[in-house]
Amino acid sequence: MAQPKSQSASNVRNMGIMAHIDAGKTTLTERLLFITGRIHRMGEVHEGMATMDWMPQEQERGITITSAVTTFQWLKHDVHLIDTPGHVDFTIEVERSLRVLDGVITVLDGVAGVEPQTETVWRQADKFEVPRFVFVNKLDRMGASFDRCLQSLRDRFGSGRTILPVQLPIGEESAHRGIIDLIRMKAQYWDGDDPAETRLEDVPANLAEAALAARNRMIESLADSDDAIAQSYLDGQDIPVETLVAAIRRETVANRLAPVLCGSALRNKGIPPVLDAIVAYLPSPDDVRVVKGTHPESGEPVERRLLNSEPFCGLAFKVQLMEDGRRMTYVRIYSGRLRVGDTVRNVSQGCDEKISRLFVMHANQRTRVEAVDCGNMVGVLGLKKTTTGDSLSIGDSPILLERISGKEPVIYQAVEPMTSADKEKLDETLDKLAEEDPTFRSHEDKETGERLIAGMGELHLEIVVDRLKRQFGLETRVGKPQVVFRETITAAAQATSEFDRVHEEKRIYGKVALLVEPLPRGTGVQFKNLCTTPNFNGEFLQAAMEGALESTKSGPLEGHAMDDILVTITDVGWVDGVSAPIAYRIAAAEAAGRACREARPARMEPIMEVEISVPDEFLGNAISSINERRGKIERMVEQAEYRLVSARVPLRAMFGYSKDLRTRTQGRGTFSMKFSHYDILL
Repeated sequence: MAQPKSQSASNVRNMGIMAHIDAGKTTLTERLLFITGRIHRMGEVHEGMATMDWMPQEQERGITITSAVTTFQWLKHDVHLIDTPGHVDFTIEVERSLRVLDGVITVLDGVAGVEPQTETVWRQADKFEVPRFVFVNKLDRMGASFDRCLQSLRDRFGSGRTILPVQLPIGEESAHRGIIDLIRMKAQYWDGDDPAETRLEDVPANLAEAALAARNRMIESLADSDDAIAQSYLDGQDIPVETLVAAIRRETVANRLAPVLCGSALRNKGIPPVLDAIVAYLPSPDDVRVVKGTHPESGEPVERRLLNSEPFCGLAFKVQLMEDGRRMTYVRIYSGRLRVGDTVRNVSQGCDEKISRLFVMHANQRTRVEAVDCGNMVGVLGLKKTTTGDSLSIGDSPILLERISGKEPVIYQAVEPMTSADKEKLDETLDKLAEEDPTFRSHEDKETGERLIAGMGELHLEIVVDRLKRQFGLETRVGKPQVVFRETITAAAQATSEFDRVHEEKRIYGKVALLVEPLPRGTGVQFKNLCTTPNFNGEFLQAAMEGALESTKSGPLEGHAMDDILVTITDVGWVDGVSAPIAYRIAAAEAAGRACREARPARMEPIMEVEISVPDEFLGNAISSINERRGKIERMVEQAEYRLVSARVPLRAMFGYSKDLRTRTQGRGTFSMKFSHYDILL
């Protein structure tokens, strides 16, 4: 049985790779694993042999579906790496990974530059304040341009963060041969198929002037935040490499700077410098030092320092079903030490769980260990009730960490087993998959008795159905995908409801008057209390708000959940001695339902943000395809010989769009889409 490494947390890197789909994340990961000796043969995504894409569905489609964790060593550092999906249907995998990562690499396609999902994951990283550097990939492709990629980075992300190239490419497209290291002013070449075999030379004469100018711009940028570098630069002194690296690291960890590297992962160019940058620029757990949370009972702020001597504190960021049906829970340890046999408190669920086994992960391969230090990520068996986002700690030292929020599904379809004997197994399996994936839902339609599954897109549900067959041996029939609608109101309305009953010879009373008003799109359901009745507070007010919220879960038109509504409690009736919270809950639910029926309710549907990439000659066809689907063109950007068309389109109009676009563009057009908002469509 393997034993954990004993070393300082300053020599640990918890990092991930994020990007738009097909930017080359998994290909880069394969090269990193090969160079560090973690694997002995580089698997190719297009051959279905990538180590981190271990699911059959990933290997067949050539995409990453589930985030995979691995560990390798470089320069005496332990690197825990998560390879995340690029497809928007699996964006929760990125979100929950970023929640527990200390740093991240953003991979760009050297031709396309910043793409829609690049923006999405960049904003997710901003949300969790995760430092990052950029690797501009695929510079060997026709149409690649490092300068254009830099400009797109600055245009989209330059506000508040310096985009700083620390390398320049030696040639682009078919002429791409290596990179110029602007810090050391050396040229690096990779001539063969081994990404580790680097040839170091002086900067080529034809690039010397451009490299010197780029280095001076880099130093000037660093001088803005480092007085010692500024003084040395003004005095014309040579600045040591160590000083430049330290300044870049400091600004990167502080999230004020994003270094930019370049190369071609598929052609094995520029990979060792990426490994060096992980160690040099991305933060260690020591740089985080303190994790902040709250006490579950008092709500008071609580902190834990990154020390093994502190009480254990961790966050469950992923639940995964193993081949034998057992639940593997991935945990980031923020403080203390976790051992096999420990009993930990699930603060989020209010229950105790026992650690039966601990594993260091490498994709779907596991190595057992007896204990794990703080600052690490580990696979855990024995956590039967723990779900994604739950906080784990020691019972007498509880701490509640910020949860990982799941997104609501926008598409659903009916699914049923081929034989009635499999119905119970299907229900149980879907419930387990829902535990694993916070964006997946499964429930039985009360009216039709059908089992419905809901997710983030057609591919998401397709993968679920495929897993039912391959992983769990369940043959199913599925209906056509349907859109998840919502309801809202378009006018203000008031209603009053009174609840006055005798229950077990005891009178229970409550009366609520409230006002409902429409809110801007994306606002959600909000509450306000204008009632001044002295005793109507605490549990009475809470009960009334819960009742009104319960009512908005089923709208007056077709029973869809309601959204973008302000519910204001304007007055209540009160009778001393008989007023009860349950009565106000029931009265508020009835009043809210009645008011919404009078407030001109309307149905809303999900609107998607669509970006289409087409050659200039097919631009008209692409625009026509959007107009026919009631879409609205928002902008068009020229990118080499291609045009990027951004539009907003109703989700239900996008079913089957992939085939239609291929037909209209002779197979040369591509598109991506992500959820934007719900809106009323006439």
